Amino acid sequence: MRVKAVIAYDGGYFKGFQKQKSTKYTVTTAIESALISLGIDSEIRGSGRTDAGVHATGQVIDFELPDFWKDLTKLKEVLNRKLKHISFKHISKVKDDFHSRFSAKRRIYRYIFKTTRPSIFEEKYIAYYPVFSEKLLQQALKKFEGEHDFSNFLKTGTITHSNIRTIYRARYKKYNNYHIIYFEANGFLRSQVRMMTEVAMQVALEQFSIEQLQEQLEVKKRYITTLAPPEGLYLARIIY
Repeated sequence: MRVKAVIAYDGGYFKGFQKQKSTKYTVTTAIESALISLGIDSEIRGSGRTDAGVHATGQVIDFELPDFWKDLTKLKEVLNRKLKHISFKHISKVKDDFHSRFSAKRRIYRYIFKTTRPSIFEEKYIAYYPVFSEKLLQQALKKFEGEHDFSNFLKTGTITHSNIRTIYRARYKKYNNYHIIYFEANGFLRSQVRMMTEVAMQVALEQFSIEQLQEQLEVKKRYITTLAPPEGLYLARIIY
């Protein structure tokens, strides 16, 4: 039986979502180790990778479940007792052809930051940027909407079949002392959200122009390759 699970995790404790040969501290390794201890010998598939330090409130994974595990509520409870810094929110049965990554229609990320230094209780979960122009930030984010070749907005060394993605929504809003950026797309390249955030914030800080952003987006010239800090980024939701 194939099952889908919606999970949340604190990315500050992991070197990323995907398994790596150089470290055992990944989200995938932690979950697969917990599954093996329950007699579930199945690799998990995720809707997408997240970098080291990046969090998730709505990551989706799927894996194969042996016949003797029929009680999905109990499985969720047992896994949540075994795992640290990872929480299983829902587990449900899906069709055999379901794939967390390839079946996904849209992905939503949120980026949270403050213009005052986060407290010691926030610094792992909230990023910091100086005071900025909200109007310029909104203008910059609007440029990302639509279908574009994001070759200048991914981490170097990344191999993909296509760098074309469609951004359905790029928005900013303020909530109390927190500033939140939303990106909704059919998919994202490696570190694309962090690079788009950094470029948009540099425009908002008047360190970078809308015209330069447009040139980078049109793959004419690459000005900025730095990434926004990982602690402010959350994989929020996957839409199927």
